[in-house]
Amino acid sequence: MNEVVKSMDVLFITLDSLRYDVAREAFDKGMLPNFKCLFPDGWQKCHSPGSFTFAAHQAFFAGFLPTPSSHPKQERLIAAQFTGSETTTENTLVVESADIVKGFEEIGYNTLCIGGVGFFNKQTALGSVLPSYFRESFWEPRFGVTEKQSTKWQFSKAAQLIEEHNRQPLFLFINVSAIHQPNWFYLHEEKTSDSKESHAAALQYVDSQLPLLTDALKKKRDTFCIVCSDHGTAYGEDQYSGHRIGHPTVWEVPLATGIIKKEIANEF
Repeated sequence: MNEVVKSMDVLFITLDSLRYDVAREAFDKGMLPNFKCLFPDGWQKCHSPGSFTFAAHQAFFAGFLPTPSSHPKQERLIAAQFTGSETTTENTLVVESADIVKGFEEIGYNTLCIGGVGFFNKQTALGSVLPSYFRESFWEPRFGVTEKQSTKWQFSKAAQLIEEHNRQPLFLFINVSAIHQPNWFYLHEEKTSDSKESHAAALQYVDSQLPLLTDALKKKRDTFCIVCSDHGTAYGEDQYSGHRIGHPTVWEVPLATGIIKKEIANEF
């Protein structure tokens, strides 16, 4: 990451509530062609630092991304200065501030947040905590969990901001809301219960909208991308439902990284 920040923008996407098993199966079935272009090797199985959105994102912004399940001591990409850290190495981007968002600002990045679920809606004091880390933050009802086309609107807003900030290094964070419940409407015309199948259909919808974002980034400069879930969701496994519970369907999340290369304009 110390090399990345010398020449690249940084995109950080959280796919809110996405389970690892659903993400892996959808990738293996070829349901995610646009994500596959970004990271051909697929998802890494990780453990979330939190079982619900607020807790997980507080950890993320302190530099604690999901922990690889097969390598818990793997070096971290970004970290706040902390004495005795066993996962901070010479390759880790270490910031002096208490959160990585401020750390990016201190090295010259503009920090932008596009919210999704209620913890980013700025309608209450609690819903304003996470967006307040950023220099600019945005939320509209159409970015939220009840809007079927939420990802289209979120990525369209992102594309607009990327164009407006074309000359500045950019740390862009997007909390994608589509996979969070309710998600039944990605599979059924009439209201029914959410399920693993509708969860997967919501992820497939997000993938279909990804070019709105990646095409905009290709016009700017190279972009380093971090894509992960903050937590999963149970759909009746062991009689559990939802999240904020200690169950593998909640703790096991996907993570992947990739680079979007700037397109070279054809001068002929």
